[in-house]
Amino acid sequence: MLLRLALGVLLLGMAMPVDAKPLIFAHRGASALRPEETLAAYERAIAGGADFIEPDLVPTKDGVLVARHESNISETTDVAAHPEFAARKVVKVIDGRAQEGWFTEDFTLAELKTLRAKERLGALRPESMGFDGKFEIATFDEIVALAARSKRPVGLIPELKHPTYFAGLGFDTPGKLVAAIRGSAFLRTAPVIVQCFEIATLKRLHKELAGRRNVALLQLIQSSDVKQPADVVAAGGSLTFDDMVTPRGLAEIATYAQWISPPLRRVIPLDAAGNAGAPARLIADAHRAGLKVSVFTFRPENQFLPKDLQHGDANARWDAGMVDDVRAFVAAGVDGFFTDDPALGRAAVERP
Repeated sequence: MLLRLALGVLLLGMAMPVDAKPLIFAHRGASALRPEETLAAYERAIAGGADFIEPDLVPTKDGVLVARHESNISETTDVAAHPEFAARKVVKVIDGRAQEGWFTEDFTLAELKTLRAKERLGALRPESMGFDGKFEIATFDEIVALAARSKRPVGLIPELKHPTYFAGLGFDTPGKLVAAIRGSAFLRTAPVIVQCFEIATLKRLHKELAGRRNVALLQLIQSSDVKQPADVVAAGGSLTFDDMVTPRGLAEIATYAQWISPPLRRVIPLDAAGNAGAPARLIADAHRAGLKVSVFTFRPENQFLPKDLQHGDANARWDAGMVDDVRAFVAAGVDGFFTDDPALGRAAVERP
């Protein structure tokens, strides 16, 4: 029922029914409980009640789309423990930011499959850290196959990471995703939302995926400390993320996308004490432009919660705090949200 509702809301321009529940997007899978972007994380997310699972997509040296939050795999794999790859540690500049590490685009898929995933946040997530070293890096095709064999319906919400940067290296990651959608029997009918921070990529997909009623596009919005999308910077443009969330900017987004997704605090800001304040106008403005709104990212640890929703040690989980945070956004009118713990997200939207 939820995914049938999703298709109508996402793709046919229908108004969200008054009693509809927001869609739950599993951020990198159930990444509070299993190392992110692994098949185990996605399995746990589906079991926890996610409506959609999110793989971040980056390429391998031989052109395969794999799921990693960034192509820099220093923090999320055991690559540093592999002496055979020591010489591949380099410094790269991605979207204007220098990074040191090992990068997927310098490894074949076969080489990446010799690595094992680990918890990015370490001891902050002891349950997930307990699975360090157990899971491979997953390909997009493997994640699609997992969703296809799921006993309960689930959609996919892939994010194309840094497409302008990868295009400069000769990788057409949007083209590879389009080919995957066209070539997969499952993706030809399953709910799919493609997300990206870059505008030109979404406008291209708007053309190349036109007529596919199961596919929607989502414009990601950065926080105010990141000024412009990378493709705008590369083209020498002046458009900023702040411009994009004005009524005029939202109307422009609605010409090529069905959703926006800003960070949490663009929607419900924190006050000077770190407590949750009153909702901003963004949801109402987006809805007037005909856009659905999701937000990112709800996490169950105290350090990610507003001060007034925290309880106990700063590094401890506080499930009730995350549930209350989600419910504040539900009351504000969000149509979906990303969370590292989909089961808690499900509890928040189902609680009377």
